[in-house]
Amino acid sequence: MQFHHHGYVSGDPRIQPAAGVGINRPEELPDEVDVLIVGSGPAGMLAAAQLSQFPDITTRIVERRGGRLAIGQADGIQARSVETFQAFGFAEEITAEAYRITEMAFWKPSPENPKHIVRAARAVDDEMGISEFPHLIVNQARVLDYFARVMAFSPTRMTPDYGYEFSSLDVAETGEYPVSVTLVHTTGELAGQERVVRAKYVVGADGARSKVREAIGCTLAGDQANHAWGVMDVLASTDFPDIRTKCAIQSHDGGSILLIPREGGHLFRMYVDLGVVPENDNGAIRKTTIEQIIAHANQILQPYTLDVRNVAWHSVYEVGHRLTDRFDDVLPEQRDTRTPRVFITGDACHTHSAKAGQGMNVSMQDGFNIGWKLGHVLEGRSPESLLATYSAERQIVAKNLIDFDKEWSTLMAKKPEEFEDPSELEDFYVRTAEFPAGFMTEYAPSMIVAEAKHARLATGFPTGKRFKSAPVQRVCDTNPLHLGHQATADGRWRIYVFADPAEAGAASPTTDFAHWLENSPESPLAATPEGADADAWFDVKVIYQQDHRGININAVPAVFKPEVGPFKLTNLEKVYGTDPKADIFELRGLDRGGVVVVVRPDQYVANVLPLTATAELGAFFAPLLPARRAEPVLAEGHQAEPVQTEGLQSAGTGLVANLV
Repeated sequence: MQFHHHGYVSGDPRIQPAAGVGINRPEELPDEVDVLIVGSGPAGMLAAAQLSQFPDITTRIVERRGGRLAIGQADGIQARSVETFQAFGFAEEITAEAYRITEMAFWKPSPENPKHIVRAARAVDDEMGISEFPHLIVNQARVLDYFARVMAFSPTRMTPDYGYEFSSLDVAETGEYPVSVTLVHTTGELAGQERVVRAKYVVGADGARSKVREAIGCTLAGDQANHAWGVMDVLASTDFPDIRTKCAIQSHDGGSILLIPREGGHLFRMYVDLGVVPENDNGAIRKTTIEQIIAHANQILQPYTLDVRNVAWHSVYEVGHRLTDRFDDVLPEQRDTRTPRVFITGDACHTHSAKAGQGMNVSMQDGFNIGWKLGHVLEGRSPESLLATYSAERQIVAKNLIDFDKEWSTLMAKKPEEFEDPSELEDFYVRTAEFPAGFMTEYAPSMIVAEAKHARLATGFPTGKRFKSAPVQRVCDTNPLHLGHQATADGRWRIYVFADPAEAGAASPTTDFAHWLENSPESPLAATPEGADADAWFDVKVIYQQDHRGININAVPAVFKPEVGPFKLTNLEKVYGTDPKADIFELRGLDRGGVVVVVRPDQYVANVLPLTATAELGAFFAPLLPARRAEPVLAEGHQAEPVQTEGLQSAGTGLVANLV
């Protein structure tokens, strides 16, 4: 964490100075906003937390509840989500209070006495080392609390607006605030009264029964549910030996249980198989009582017993897998004529079982994906066409999730004798570990993901997949750390320059690239607004092949040591050497001749290039950025190159007007 560069900070350094719309932020929901987010679930809160980092964008998030969520239904936190929490600054804290999954136990009927269960196998949760982050279990409400803190500490001082329920919306063809949203007060003296808020963009994060989804004409389509599960969060006395271990439990004739220990050392969740739902059930299965769920759990657990002392929450649900055909308000026949104004995220556009632990995790990545894109468009960094990539990218992810969950939930519902191979369930769990961990997402080529022309230069950083961190050593203070952990959710693109073997500052491809990056009008850095820090839009880091002792930091090119803050202090924390114990060039298959890896604000690799491919890098960013500065700062003895003069259509908030 960096601070003091704007002056001495004596308090909590996580609290950023109020700026832009955060100065004298109105307590009441205003009549006009840039972004209105409907629903304060995981997708909505992450999108809000990301947008809260853009000081000049007015974002408000409305929630029909009167206050914070007390008990959340989701609790599984996959490693990809913990990576995301790291970017938002609370991974260590939430890990400390969470339950950590390290193994999963598989229980099956005893061959000697099929009415009793026995432990048949154990599987390590991350046997392949997919991530340095753990697989956690923690209440959804606590996840939302952490995102609320990020928002409150941000320059915009954002907080949720509780007590508003979405009613309807209308999208006009023209106007600065084309989306008119009708809300209804749900609490206080104004309960039942309507009010209208006008917005430039709306994000619907209002759950499986989404009214925003209905308002834009989307419907969930897919398989009808035919299998029911009772779920309960309980405190109990039991002699079941693996009560604090994640378990898949299959009985001879009573169905199955998925056991998920919860945070705190005592609470646990059980998904209890209630069997196939008859066609003429008419919802009767949903009236199953908690006493019946507990009794059924005891039947499955024989010879062990479960004495439930307290029930924190319980429910009955039927497994269904549904997906919308689009994640925004643009109809297929309108794709070439207009850009989206309304988006849906999370359960509003994809529903599935809870047993794969994916709902909250995938929903948060929906929010991360749309959050930075709205920020860039509204702030004038990128054209409105960027917003069309949200639906294109996330719908495919949701489809893959549903396909995976169908297979996993079907396996969980099978009887032991229905398996061709007795180890089929645990084999599937181990074999597919990368998918539920959140690391199989691979975005297709688009305006923000390049074709993988140079994939051989960085085999450990596949284009379109998340940037997988690795150890490095920071030169200025000799600290060993993870490279990816230094990237915060601040809306910036990352440009990682993995240097050739030459010494820092010597004549080399790395030095040539650094000069181009700093001085060429074709460089993406040339689009940085006048008066802003040199790294305001792009976080450029260099990783040398030597360890920190072999790098003269004074010889490192200036673009890797930008001046920041009102005092123009040199930022020395962007220069790294390799860790002798874990060479990042070896770990990630990086070409020793040098390579540039471009990473999006949501941590996905957008491009991989050789150090000499400056024209390709400039061409990649050209459609995404405003016109370059007319007078780039040049090193002594160099002349300016031709300047781009193309304009940029944008829904920006005035930043573009400040660019020459």
